[in-house]
Amino acid sequence: MTDGVVRYRVVVTGRVQGVWYRESCRRTAERLGVGGWVRNRPDGSVEAAVEGPPAAVDRLLDWMREGPPRAVVEKVDPRLEDPAGDRAFVVR
Repeated sequence: MTDGVVRYRVVVTGRVQGVWYRESCRRTAERLGVGGWVRNRPDGSVEAAVEGPPAAVDRLLDWMREGPPRAVVEKVDPRLEDPAGDRAFVVR
């Protein structure tokens, strides 16, 4: 953690592609003031980097465990990493 900021690299598995997961994640992150990015992976999972105040990042991780209504999240695997200074949140 640096200056009250944490960053996690997150892999989400389950039915998370084709269900509006990435855009919903972006909107939720933006609402919470969390920076980073989210993208689909070739194996059908979604990968994200989430960065911001610990409480806001925790709330986003909680959302990621549920996802949007059509998602079926099986697993969320967050790995702590060094902050990169991301302020905006984008879909890649």
